[in-house]
Amino acid sequence: MFRLSQFMREVLEPTPVVRREPPGPVVIWNLIRRCNLNCIHCYSLSADTDFPGELTTAEVFAVMDDLRAFGVPVLILSGGEPLLRPDIFAISERAKALGFYVGLSTNGALIDEAMADRIAAVGYDYVGVSLDGIGAVHDRFRRVPGCYEASLRGIRLCRDRGIKIGLRFTVTERNVESLPSMLDLMEAERIDKFYLSHLVYAGRGDRYRGDDAYHRTTREVMDLLFARCWQHLREGRGTEFVTGNNDADGVYFLHWVRRRFPERAAHIRAKLEAWGGNASGVNVANIDNLGNVHPDTFWWHYSLGNVKERPFSEIWRDTSDPIMAGLKRRPRSISGRCGRCAHFAICGGNTRIRALRILGDPWAEDPACYLTDEEIAPSTAEADGHALAAE
Repeated sequence: MFRLSQFMREVLEPTPVVRREPPGPVVIWNLIRRCNLNCIHCYSLSADTDFPGELTTAEVFAVMDDLRAFGVPVLILSGGEPLLRPDIFAISERAKALGFYVGLSTNGALIDEAMADRIAAVGYDYVGVSLDGIGAVHDRFRRVPGCYEASLRGIRLCRDRGIKIGLRFTVTERNVESLPSMLDLMEAERIDKFYLSHLVYAGRGDRYRGDDAYHRTTREVMDLLFARCWQHLREGRGTEFVTGNNDADGVYFLHWVRRRFPERAAHIRAKLEAWGGNASGVNVANIDNLGNVHPDTFWWHYSLGNVKERPFSEIWRDTSDPIMAGLKRRPRSISGRCGRCAHFAICGGNTRIRALRILGDPWAEDPACYLTDEEIAPSTAEADGHALAAE
C-alpha cells in the first residue's frame, strides 16, 4: 500500500528517515466466501451460496491467538461479504480485545440502522466500502441493481456514528471516467479515506484484464489523485489518500516531487526507499476462508499451508517454499525492466502475481509498470543520491 498523503506531508514538513520493521505482517483474512453481490473483478470468485469447509468460530479464535503471539499488528476482516458471517461481531470483538488494529472490508449494501449500531459498538478502527463508480456504473460492476444506493446508505450510517470510513475504488478502463465523481463524492459525504486499487489479475479480475487501465490512463489517474491529495493537504483537511497493487506509484510520485519541489527529492527518495514497495509475503499476508495461507489476497491459486494443519507463525517463517523464499529475498531477483530499474529499492519489483499471470514467470518484470524507460534510467536516481549525500 502506498500512503500518498503521508508522503505528501513529507514535502511540507519533512521528518527523520527511519526504517521500521513491523513486528509481523498485516493479515487480510477472508473469513467467508459467500457474498450478496457478484462483482466482475472479484479475486475470490465469491457467490451467494455457502462454501463448505470454512473455519469455525473456535478455529478462528485459535488462529487469532497465534497471530497475536507472532506479532501481527493488524487484521483486516474481509470476504466475500464478512457481514454475512453469523459470528462476525464475536470475532471482531475478540480481535479488539486481543489488541489488534481491526479493519472491516465490506460492500456496505447490508448495512442498515441496526447493523450500523453493531459496527459502531465493536469499535472497528476502520471500515472500508468498495464502490466502482456512481449509480448505474457501480450496479453494472456489481451485477445487482440498486446496490449503489444501498452501499451509499451504509456509508452514511457508519459516518454518522463516528466510524472512520473509507471508499475503495478499483480502476479499470470501464470505470476510469468515474474517478473525478468518486473524489467529489468523498468530499461531499465527508469521508475520511480514499483507496485507489489498480486491477490485479486474479479470480474474475483475471478474465477482465483486457479492461485494465492502459499505461497512459494510469498516469492520468495518478496525476488526478496527486492533485486532489495536494489540494486537501493545502486546505488542512484530515483526509487520507492511498493506492494499492502497483508499487510503481511511489516512483511516479518521486518524479512528481522532482518537477515541483526539487529541493525535497532526495528526502522523498530516502523516505520511499525506507518504505520499500511491494510487501507480499513479507509484511502482508492472506488467510482465505478455508484456512489456506497466501502471500497476499491475489495468490488464491497458491497455498503456502493451512492453519488447520500448522500454525500461521510456522507457515509464514517457512522459506522452503520457493515462492516465499523469492518474496522474502532482499533484494528480490527480478528480470526485465524491473531488474534494470534505477528505482528498484523504492518499488521492490512491484506485483509478482501480474508477472505470473501475464508472462508465466513470477520473477519477470511487472507488465503493469507505467513508467517510461527514461523514468527508470540511472541518471535521475544518481542525482537524488548525490543530493542526499550533500545534506
